[in-house]
Amino acid sequence: MKKIVLLVLAIGLSGLAQAQNSAKAEKLLNEVSQKVKSYDNIVVDFKYVLENTAENIKQETRGDVSLKGELYRLNLMGVTRVFDGKKLYTIVPEDEEITISTYNPNDDQGVTPSKMLTFYEDGYTYKWDTTQDIKGRKIQYIKLNPIDSEAEIKEILLGIDVQTKHIYNLIQKQDNGTKVTIKVNSFKTNEPLSNNLFSFDENKYAGYYINRLD
Repeated sequence: MKKIVLLVLAIGLSGLAQAQNSAKAEKLLNEVSQKVKSYDNIVVDFKYVLENTAENIKQETRGDVSLKGELYRLNLMGVTRVFDGKKLYTIVPEDEEITISTYNPNDDQGVTPSKMLTFYEDGYTYKWDTTQDIKGRKIQYIKLNPIDSEAEIKEILLGIDVQTKHIYNLIQKQDNGTKVTIKVNSFKTNEPLSNNLFSFDENKYAGYYINRLD
């Protein structure tokens, strides 16, 4: 009987600890979200690494993204993607090709540019994870697991600078063994961005093949 009581007590304490860890994680994520939404715009320069050991794949490059609300302009791997609030433009200079499509939020998979800094608000459970000291910065990791059991993403580790409440890095693991790491090199806010940054001017792309999907 004593063993049963101790076992029940241990299970109860374990559940309480998990609930406290989840509450701490949620509190920190809420602080990050509030900080992000307080800015008029955000410009992020980042390092992007895609790895799949089984397939002997490793791609490493840098990219940058400018964000203003739902609008964004992303430059990565020689491709520019622009979202003006209605249409999504994918510009590939190497092929001189542009694809234009109407944005459908239901088609979003993974961490998209417009959700890059707030994607965790829906569809994930949170868990307080490890803490690292990186060049004098305290980085707290939160482990995110998708609620959807059929999601391609297996788990995400989100590193947060405890002092600034800015995202330091993101490590995304997929069920096919692929790991994507995004590390923020610079994080600028309220920049004097051009009004045309999030718009598409077809006249600038004379000679390009334009593929209109709808």
